[in-house]
Parts: sequence; structure tokens; C-alpha cells
Amino acid sequence: MSLTVHLLREPNAGVLAHLRTRLRPDVTLTVGPESAGAFHCDILVAGRPSREHITANSDLQKLIVPFAGLPQETRDVMLDFPDVAVHNLHHNAVAAAEMAITLMLAASKLILPSDRALREDDWTPRYRPNTVIVLRGKTVLILGYGAVGQRVAEGCRGLGMEVMATRRSPSVRPPENVYPPDAMEELLPQADVLIIALPLTTETEGLVGREELSLLPPRSVLVNVGRGPIVDEAALYRALRDGRLHAAGLDVWYNYPQDEASRSSTPPATYAFHELDNVVMSPHRAGAGGTQEIEMRRMESLAKLLNAAAAGEEIPNRVDVQAGY
Repeated sequence: MSLTVHLLREPNAGVLAHLRTRLRPDVTLTVGPESAGAFHCDILVAGRPSREHITANSDLQKLIVPFAGLPQETRDVMLDFPDVAVHNLHHNAVAAAEMAITLMLAASKLILPSDRALREDDWTPRYRPNTVIVLRGKTVLILGYGAVGQRVAEGCRGLGMEVMATRRSPSVRPPENVYPPDAMEELLPQADVLIIALPLTTETEGLVGREELSLLPPRSVLVNVGRGPIVDEAALYRALRDGRLHAAGLDVWYNYPQDEASRSSTPPATYAFHELDNVVMSPHRAGAGGTQEIEMRRMESLAKLLNAAAAGEEIPNRVDVQAGY
């Protein structure tokens, strides 16, 4: 069957050419931020389409959000179009999982204070009591056992850690112990490391608060590569400041720049996480978006979905718009 696809956001020429070389000949591709009525397609590829983009395409079958997750404004629109299937891409799952492992290691070893000291020719951290955590034999709890969480588990197993995870759908049967989300409170007291790889929804916002953090064993490590508001900001700051948590590695935050001018002057949180030596801070770069390698991976992942649709096959990564992920 022939298939007409429109990319609302135009990638650079090399990335676009990479996509075209991987598409079946019966896939017609148009590109550009045209007005809603300027194009017609069977599949629209867009992260944040307007309502007009959907209504102007009466034959629209699918919306592919070209990244993981479902922006709230997109969910609000697509709730009114239940006949249009929504799908994600998980092209950056490996990069996000690698960042989670990186943050876990850096936080557990308290790398940053030693790095800062040695840059000033100060060796005194070498002669202080060593408080770093050895991860082998420790237990990690991964909240969210999707494309990212499963790859995080692979890395943790490679480090000799015991793995537990929660997942909304218990259909996967991996070697780890996978539990429903409502088992989280029973699992937290067993977790030396808590890694959050969940999407932000009405169900997950504020999921980890003061009570949940208090259930973790003393000197645990928390890593968040999901979304900032899944963890209560004030509770997390106080647990780190007071030493209840050993350390945290955070790639996702509570405040983001609203425009280009504010990119160099926006605090990521209300609380002063930057003053704490036991926090590793990353500016939401786990998915490595924007790098040429990741953009090529994005196009390869997109091509697989489009080719499957053109062949009449069911395509993966369907989003439950009602649930928000």
C-alpha cells in the first residue's frame, strides 16, 4: 500500500537524506512547518501538532511523536481524536540508559567534589575517610521498566547488582523481579539505589515524596532520568542536605528556560541543589538529542515504523493517550 507521511519539523539535510534512503519506495515523504491545510497525509510526525494539523487531515491514521513520552498539550489535543493512533520513538533509549548508569556511578562515588578539589591542586580528599559506595552486591529498584528501564537493568546486572523493577504492564518476563506499581512501598526498603525512568503523568507526579524517601535504606542513591516533578522537590533537597540520602544524580528538573535568552540564567530548581556536594547535575541531556548520531538513530527508528505501516503491519510503541504514556 502507498503511504503519505509528513514531518512537521524539518531535520538537517544529512539527517533527512538518511531517512529517505531507508524508506520503502511506496512511502511518500513531505517535510516542513506548513500551515494546517497545506498538506495531507496518512501519518503525521510531530511532537506538538496543533489541533488544526489534525482536523485538516481527514484521512489521518497515525501521529508519531518523534521522541519518548507524550507532551501534555499533545495529549490534550489527541484525546479528542481517539481514532488516530499515537506512537512514540525510543531511538534514544540506549543513550538515556547510559546516562542513568553514569549518574549512578558518579553519585555513588562522590566524584564531583574530588574533581573540583584536584583542579585546584588540592589532594586532601584522598586522605579523608572514604565514604563512596561499592555497587556490586547492592540492590537497585528501577521505577519504569520500559525501553530505558530495561537497558538500565542490563547495565546494573553487569555491575553485579540485584535488580528489581516496577512496570504498569507485567507482560515482560525478564530475569529481574518485575512488580506492579502499587508494590513500590514494599520494595523501597530493599533498594540501595532508586532509578526513576518513568514518564510524567497525573499518576506519577509527586510519586516519590517525603514518605517514600524515608522508606529507602540510609545512604541510598537516587537517580532521575524520567521527569523532575515525579520526585517532590523539597523532600528530595532535604533528604540530600540532611544526609538521609547518600547522593543523587539528576538529569531532569523543576524549572526550565522559557526562551533562548533565559538559557544561561535559569535555576533548575527552587531549592539550592547546586550547593550540595552530594548531587550530580545534568541539564536534561540523557537522551543526547541534537547530536548527529542520535538524530541518525531517530531517523532509522522512524523508518522502521513507517515501513511497517506501509507493509500493513502493526507498528510498535503505541501510546495510551488516556493514561498519558
